[in-house]
Amino acid sequence: MIKALQPENETARIASLNELQILNTETEINFDNIALLASFICEVPISLITLVGEEKQWFKAKVGTDLKDTDRNVSFCSHAILQPDEIMEVKDTHLDKRFINNPLVTSDPDIRFYAGMPIKSMTGEALGTLCVIDKKPHSLNDKQKDALKALAKQVESLFELRRQNLALEKVKKELGIKNNLLKEFAGTVSHDMKMPLANMIITSDLLKAKYGKLLDDTGLNYLTYLKQSSFRLSNYITDILNHYESDTLLDSHTEDFDLQDVLEQIIDLLNIKFDCEINLPEDNLIVHCNRAAFQQIFFNLIGNSLKYNNQEKIIIDVTGVEKNGYYHFSITDNGIGIPENKQEAIFELFTIVEESDRSGNRGNGIGLSTVQKLVHNLGGEISVQSEVNKGTTFNFTIKRAL
Repeated sequence: MIKALQPENETARIASLNELQILNTETEINFDNIALLASFICEVPISLITLVGEEKQWFKAKVGTDLKDTDRNVSFCSHAILQPDEIMEVKDTHLDKRFINNPLVTSDPDIRFYAGMPIKSMTGEALGTLCVIDKKPHSLNDKQKDALKALAKQVESLFELRRQNLALEKVKKELGIKNNLLKEFAGTVSHDMKMPLANMIITSDLLKAKYGKLLDDTGLNYLTYLKQSSFRLSNYITDILNHYESDTLLDSHTEDFDLQDVLEQIIDLLNIKFDCEINLPEDNLIVHCNRAAFQQIFFNLIGNSLKYNNQEKIIIDVTGVEKNGYYHFSITDNGIGIPENKQEAIFELFTIVEESDRSGNRGNGIGLSTVQKLVHNLGGEISVQSEVNKGTTFNFTIKRAL
């Protein structure tokens, strides 16, 4: 018996193998099927997908044997990976000096024939083989060799898919950590900044009350501007915090609730001071989903219909029906509308369509992004139809919770 040499790229090869995190993992049907096909096509009783580690050769898939691994020193595949682009075929192990007295030849599984096609990483290192084995002398014809090569390519594709999935999971985990840190930061900023802003608002009122008679119109305007700016920044911080906390709304349980009752509560919370007509659905619904997230969606959308409206009388129509396991809602207003070239971008964070709302306050481009996030988390989709100076309709769905 002759022990195989190590490949020249052994360090990179082991690194690529470890990157897959596949050694000693559970069996998978896609790999098992490839091994089964190899055995059938090559007309042999044993077929393996092997991975050659530092000391062991481990089997990701196997047909015709109960072995899980072997020592690398006695493995046939450790010889095969030395020629990564070629099939290594041993027609009769009793006639090959590399394998005479090899324990895999002299005892179970009694190898007399071996053919192995190396399986490579995307960077070219041979990680193992797709190999076929017989207990008697054998040989492959050209079609069988081509099939073995093709099946080995399929294994390579599965390995690459696994590597990409692992990379995506890593990125997802890192993004989750960063997102949690950002949430914590947003909460800290919200707490640490809101108190000074509240003090600025109170102080500006006190200055105006106590020293207003000593100030000219310009001075009074400065105090008014200071107060408005403080309110605007405070609202901005609140909206950012709401956006990053929107995921936590889904932590609460689902429940049944009356649609019209919830909408009436939202209207009361909005404290509407304009001439406004809000038409609720004619047929009421009992909705089963996350109530907190549902309320936030309608609060934002109806609030926008109020703010971005220049009509003397605001008219808002709300519809809602249940169909095929989804709730379908629409909110239509007679407001200022959204230009067609900006409609695709309105759900992006910090996108602003209008410089100011009905009251002269500047938006921050956070509300609709939060709405879309909540709708998606509730298993639905949202879209917009709008025409400038005629109005806007938001159509969205919510999946009925189980």
